[in-house]
Amino acid sequence: MAKYIKQEMPDMNGTGEKKCYYRMENAGNVSTQELIRHICSHAQGLTEGGLLHALAAVSEELSELLAQGHTVTLDGIGTFRAALGTKAGVRMDGIGDNESSLNSASIEVTDVNFRCDAKLVDSVNRRCSLTRGGVRRVNSSPYTKEERRKMLFAYLSEPGNKFIRVAEYVELTGMARSSATVELRKWAETKGSGLISKGKVSAKVYMKE
Repeated sequence: MAKYIKQEMPDMNGTGEKKCYYRMENAGNVSTQELIRHICSHAQGLTEGGLLHALAAVSEELSELLAQGHTVTLDGIGTFRAALGTKAGVRMDGIGDNESSLNSASIEVTDVNFRCDAKLVDSVNRRCSLTRGGVRRVNSSPYTKEERRKMLFAYLSEPGNKFIRVAEYVELTGMARSSATVELRKWAETKGSGLISKGKVSAKVYMKE
């Protein structure tokens, strides 16, 4: 029997509104070998070795067809499609660029997208029996937004603290990382807030203007 969790959503816009969604509690990962044993225990005539060989062949042929630009549909499972992106450190072209600065060496397959077959969703739903698993809350700061702002600038005013990272702001305020990231970014983007940012993504830091 599966358990469902009532999960609180981070307040990304600072509205104070408590929203939530439901998710299934993770009962653990089933490995390929375990899956094969499950299948063979219910399907007569299949051997573990034969099924393992068949799965490897499907994986190999799937990657070959996706690499050629095909989408691949497995009935009752779903459809696979390769997704493209630029290599690390390469900036994407603008749509209005007259002459592309990118070439085939700058673009690569970055993911494989999967769209689940509706039949699989229906099958899972029919077999699923749910029981309540509890409530999960996001980290909630005990400080108001104004108190956090004062704490931030007090931290940046201390000798040796020329900048602050998101992880340090999380530790300082007790906020969830996602909420802390949004709050710092909004302050840095607000003219006259006294805060600016430098760097990109994981290397981004915030400092006094």
